[in-house]
Amino acid sequence: MSPGTRSRNPDNLRPQLSKSIYWTWTLGRLPRSGRARSAEVPDALYLQYTSGSTRTPAGVVVSNKNLFVNFGQIMDGYYGKYGKVPPPGSGVVSWLPFYHDMGFFVGIIIPILAGIPVVLTSPAGFLQRPARWMQLMASSGRVFTAAPNFAFDLVARKTSDDDMNGFDLGEVLHVLSGSERVQPVTVKRFTDRFAKFNLDPAAVRPSYGMAEATVYIATREPGEPPKVVYFDSAKLPAGEAERCAPGTGTGLVSYGNPRQMTVRIVDPDTGVECPEGAVGEIWLHGPNVGAGYWQKPVESERTFQARIVNPSAGTPEGPWLRTGDSGFYFDGELFIIGRIKDLLIVYGRNHSPDDIEATIQEVTPGRCAAISVPDRGAEKLVAIIELKKRPDTDEDLADRLQVVKREVTSAISKSHGLSVADLVLVSPGSIPITTSGKIRRAQCVELYRHDEFTRLDA
Repeated sequence: MSPGTRSRNPDNLRPQLSKSIYWTWTLGRLPRSGRARSAEVPDALYLQYTSGSTRTPAGVVVSNKNLFVNFGQIMDGYYGKYGKVPPPGSGVVSWLPFYHDMGFFVGIIIPILAGIPVVLTSPAGFLQRPARWMQLMASSGRVFTAAPNFAFDLVARKTSDDDMNGFDLGEVLHVLSGSERVQPVTVKRFTDRFAKFNLDPAAVRPSYGMAEATVYIATREPGEPPKVVYFDSAKLPAGEAERCAPGTGTGLVSYGNPRQMTVRIVDPDTGVECPEGAVGEIWLHGPNVGAGYWQKPVESERTFQARIVNPSAGTPEGPWLRTGDSGFYFDGELFIIGRIKDLLIVYGRNHSPDDIEATIQEVTPGRCAAISVPDRGAEKLVAIIELKKRPDTDEDLADRLQVVKREVTSAISKSHGLSVADLVLVSPGSIPITTSGKIRRAQCVELYRHDEFTRLDA
């Protein structure tokens, strides 16, 4: 479908479409004889490749059952207040690539199975003119749409009041933010920017998911605005989540209490469940979890067949999906810190790069990467920052670079008690990312070690 083209409204086809989908699903379950038998569902429906932010992309084996179960969980998570079905006038807007799990579900699966119209445009179309996304939201009814965290910053910066002249976002139902950790400052910039165009803050839905779980895992209840809780920045790296006053620690977005599947926080070394407020690895159990990685038996066994030691009441022993994400429960809600493999070890302490990057983005918007680099037997902190606009003169540029360096190093020192060994300022597009917008931090380390970044501050 060409950019900006709307599909025909299928309201009159919805009953027939729903029936055909239902019978497609149930015919394979009918017994050939008079005796009842279990459902015979194909073991593999498709391969969904991971983003590859911390390793080589792997193909997750997703079954027919995984897809239908996760679709039902999505309907419950986002449309629970409407009886788990999209209300009249609903539609989907998407510019995400179909090879990405979120783009595949939002752009193809949800419109087909829910029987609602979809407006599709391309990733290139969004990047060329981000305001197009907001305009399509405003003109497509009760919209369901989704994007990675970086897109919210981009569209808030690049959309002018003239772009939104005559457009109203009051009917938008769900704007999912997923694929990477949602940053509180990004949510605030987005909701503040479009408040004058009647965007409901509760429409912004920080969401957690991954290809290994088909796509969706958790979000807050419908109708609840994004919730940010601040935790002690000194204790969080040590594995203890202690709440502190707003604005004084590390702000994390809540992903609610996952109801559609079983989620536990587990010590990755011992396999024992962690109590509330203790940081561990997020483990997942449910019928939406894929079978494993295609032709990777060892990695599949390690990731998809984990067992909990001495599980608590109501907690199955296994199998569990090890997500590779660190997080914790606080007041019954799930909070995510980041990828365990991405953790920075500086001066013998663990630090989440997402936390440091969130601090940087409070000073200067745009993409940034926090990495640790070996230095004489230890690790040093390096921050790489893309600057979006270049001043007209070399003198103005030099002044701006000094201001950014001073403010960023001060903010990191104050919030995390860390010294920045090197702050690298680069042009937009310099930081390597995956196809879904996640930062390739390991590649950043190699580029830095080989002095391959073209520095503005050289």
